[in-house]
Amino acid sequence: MSNLQQIKHHIVIIGGGPGGYEAAVAGIQLGAQVTLIERNGVGGSAVLTDVVPSKALIATADAANSVREASSLGIRFKAEGKLVDPKVDLDLGAINQRLLSIAKDQSTEMTHQLTSLGVRLIHGSGRLEGNHHVIATHHDGKEEKLEAKTIIVAVGAHPRTISSAEPDGSRILTWLDLYDLKELPEHMIVVGSGVTGAEFASAFMGLGSQVTLISSRDTVLPGEDADAAALIEKVFIRNGMQVLSKSRAESVVNTGSGVEVTLSDGRVISGSHCLMAVGSIPNTAGLGLQEAGVELTESGHVVVNKVARTSRANVYAVGDCTTFLPLASVSAMQGRTAVFHTLGDVARPTELRNVAANVFTAPEIASVGWTEKDVLAGKVNGTVHKIELELNPRAKVQGINDGFIKLVASSGGTVIGGVVVAPKASELIYPIAIAVENRLTVDQVARTFAVYPSISTSITDAARALHVPNL
Repeated sequence: MSNLQQIKHHIVIIGGGPGGYEAAVAGIQLGAQVTLIERNGVGGSAVLTDVVPSKALIATADAANSVREASSLGIRFKAEGKLVDPKVDLDLGAINQRLLSIAKDQSTEMTHQLTSLGVRLIHGSGRLEGNHHVIATHHDGKEEKLEAKTIIVAVGAHPRTISSAEPDGSRILTWLDLYDLKELPEHMIVVGSGVTGAEFASAFMGLGSQVTLISSRDTVLPGEDADAAALIEKVFIRNGMQVLSKSRAESVVNTGSGVEVTLSDGRVISGSHCLMAVGSIPNTAGLGLQEAGVELTESGHVVVNKVARTSRANVYAVGDCTTFLPLASVSAMQGRTAVFHTLGDVARPTELRNVAANVFTAPEIASVGWTEKDVLAGKVNGTVHKIELELNPRAKVQGINDGFIKLVASSGGTVIGGVVVAPKASELIYPIAIAVENRLTVDQVARTFAVYPSISTSITDAARALHVPNL
């Protein structure tokens, strides 16, 4: 009998982001021995350089917008006894210092939680040696060979770059560079109109920068609900953003005092800074995955099934480095599911169709389940009902003019999808997600009391409109 069989089930996790963290917690709860290897800090890029700081920046932009728009609610500002129009003065250096402090504190709290539970933390990097051993390289260069019954890869991803627009950390930027800026960009050019590009374009416009968004597609946010994407683009343009659709950036040059972005049609767009938001690359290189027999896609993503298992039975992978959705919530769910599965607990497969996602623009877009596009394409038999927020009494008193709630129901009356476009849509999508996950009917949703007045009454109104008569 080997030492491996005599000790507790040893789980080695490479990467301490949301997926790695949740896997470690679940492993301890189920009685395993857990070692977690993380090179930058517990929480990974999601906490330290991506989700937490970016959403803190967006929250600051929302607060600035609230001040600017206060007059629409009858709020006036005075200076020396005279009414004045509010001018929001932002200190980007102080803003970035605050959001990085929030991220660091969150990482520290997560670290304390893991160590208090008994997780062994190694500050360094890891690579597979076969499919039962991990070589941990500590931050001081020392190597340690770890024997593991289960290995979980949770290494995340990093920003994709293009050779003709190499980031320099000064004016040509990835999202990792934004938090080093000391002054607000006068004119931010954002290349890429997916979720990352749209969120930062919205945020910097809210902070007060002039923004140009370059989109190679017909519209911003091409992967989102068509009505939602169209509304966000309309809001962007109305608020002063220049949106260049069907335009592709060929190169970006730092001129010393600004940037010049050359488009494929020959046009040159000048600005003070350029944010490259052109996707991400999984951090799977050099991990020994292929040598261990773990299947990867051409892009380097780890191929996993619905319980996060790879092509090697005892190797799992979670998060942005996998073929699943690159969302922190999905990564966390995958981490827990992987541990439940490897330790023989109930492991419910992750259904991507039931994942609630959010785009943190202003207003936000949240969605879950089957879409109107799926219904129109005949992928599912269903009905769609949309209610504009301008009809909602709570929206009226709050001065919300842009947004809607859309529900998708099957032909039998089961809630199978939904979209919310509104401030705090990330909160409003939750009851719809519960309905989708638990296959509630539109009548069950409609019979659930919503506070009046509230934005959520539009959810029950939409459900009521989708009632299937039983005559």
